Amino acid sequence: QVQLVESGGGLVQAGDSLRLSCGVSGRTFSYSAMGWFRQAPGKEREFVSAISPDGGKRLSANSVKGRFTISRDNAKNTVYLLMNSLKPEDTAIYYCAATAGRTSTSVYSSEHEYNYWGQGTQVTVSS
Repeated sequence: QVQLVESGGGLVQAGDSLRLSCGVSGRTFSYSAMGWFRQAPGKEREFVSAISPDGGKRLSANSVKGRFTISRDNAKNTVYLLMNSLKPEDTAIYYCAATAGRTSTSVYSSEHEYNYWGQGTQVTVSS
């Protein structure tokens, strides 16, 4: 059984930083393309950032480019999302997702590509 467990969310002020972590068990992490998505109250879930199985390719939403950085440590079966210069509009539940990459450089921004999801971690940014 595949499990994804997010951690690192919390309440911060605008301009602060947070690092989210997502630990993966039950599948070969190094073959998994990983993604972060978020859902704000009253809104649909949206793509944030994604990384290929080998870590060499990344995608980010325009709204977070230059502020958020996705990375992974295949030895620790963990993917990270470093969030700098947080804004109130970044407030949301953040979800980690995983799927088998077609190649080692595959990276996906569509939630429909992902088979496995974590339970989410709340990030709240106050102004």
